[in-house]
Amino acid sequence: MATVYIAIAAFENTVRDFVSSRLLDVVGADWWTSAVSEKIRTKAETRRQEELKIRWHTPRGDEPINYTEFGDLSAIVSQNWTHFENHLVSQDWVRQITGTIERSRNVIMHSGELGLQDIERIGTAIRDWLQQVGA
Repeated sequence: MATVYIAIAAFENTVRDFVSSRLLDVVGADWWTSAVSEKIRTKAETRRQEELKIRWHTPRGDEPINYTEFGDLSAIVSQNWTHFENHLVSQDWVRQITGTIERSRNVIMHSGELGLQDIERIGTAIRDWLQQVGA
């Protein structure tokens, strides 16, 4: 499962980079406050503040998007669809790809094991995303 874990973690970071880069390019430096819902921003800030209390542990990152849940990324895309529609097939496609990955992600992140079909599904979803986005 180590290889699957690495693939999912890399994919998640790729999606975060794509979302933040696209919004930075189109919306500008204040994209986090102007293009992300208050609900997602508050949840991310709460998580960041909780983690700041644990000074002995390395933080997730410097950017607020690093503190979002994986599922929040498709919500951010949907909230800003006009900025992504030239790059992605549809909002439903984004939800399907991220939902497929998230289901398996949650199993892997909690020390579970996936079957061969699940692993193949992850590979297909990641490949499709990367070919579509051009990453």
